[in-house]
Amino acid sequence: MNEEFYLHIYNKQSQIEAVPSNLEIAEWAVSLLNLVYPERLTNPAHTLEEIKGYFSHSEQELLHILQKTKACTTCNHHVIAETFYNELPELFRQMNTDVTATLSGDPAARSEFEIIRTYPGFLAISIYRIAHKLLKMGIPLIPRVLTEYAHSATGIDIHPGAEIGEYLFIDHGTGLVIGETTKIGDHVKLYQNVTLGALSVEKFMANTKRHPTIEDHVIIYSGATILGGDTVIGAHSVIGGNVWLTKSVPSNSTVYHQSAMKVIETKSKI
Repeated sequence: MNEEFYLHIYNKQSQIEAVPSNLEIAEWAVSLLNLVYPERLTNPAHTLEEIKGYFSHSEQELLHILQKTKACTTCNHHVIAETFYNELPELFRQMNTDVTATLSGDPAARSEFEIIRTYPGFLAISIYRIAHKLLKMGIPLIPRVLTEYAHSATGIDIHPGAEIGEYLFIDHGTGLVIGETTKIGDHVKLYQNVTLGALSVEKFMANTKRHPTIEDHVIIYSGATILGGDTVIGAHSVIGGNVWLTKSVPSNSTVYHQSAMKVIETKSKI
């Protein structure tokens, strides 16, 4: 390689924003999740004072990550970390609604323990809720690192900017995409390979609502694609598999894709 290439890489180093490693950020979130859900651990046995100490340590870890992130020079990191942990009980309550929705909505789910320990949908939603909280507090970069960690771990891609209500149930989930300006109400059920996305727009429209709104008690089956910021799926609607939607649907609707597939019974040869 020539000297010019080496010089280019050398000069890029001075332009890089200081941010902790993706692994460090993800490990903090996973440790926090393990702390509030000891079901994820093996034989946890801690005293009340030890638990208080672990939460204090977790808060200091977040503060350390925030202080190492130079993208937000005006942020009061101490206040942000303290506020996040003061409001953690409410965040925990929201996560529990997702566990409840999964247990009641999935006939295969045997217990909350099974959901918390094994379900990729639970992991993806929980990490999203942590990331969304940080994003609403004005923290840059870190929320996206967290949801991309969950994306790589589960195959479920939820942008931290999406606004998601309570009692969300993601069944299977692989290939699910929820875009930045998506709004989802309460008691919504999403299957694998669903896309809540945007129509192609110019870059200057980045701050407009580009993704759909899904109202309460909607079920969207696998492979459905719903696009556009003006697209609203009305409450209590059912969107069938492989449906492509760019227009709104009124409440209490059923939308399905009519396949041209035929099944022909053939006689076995003797």
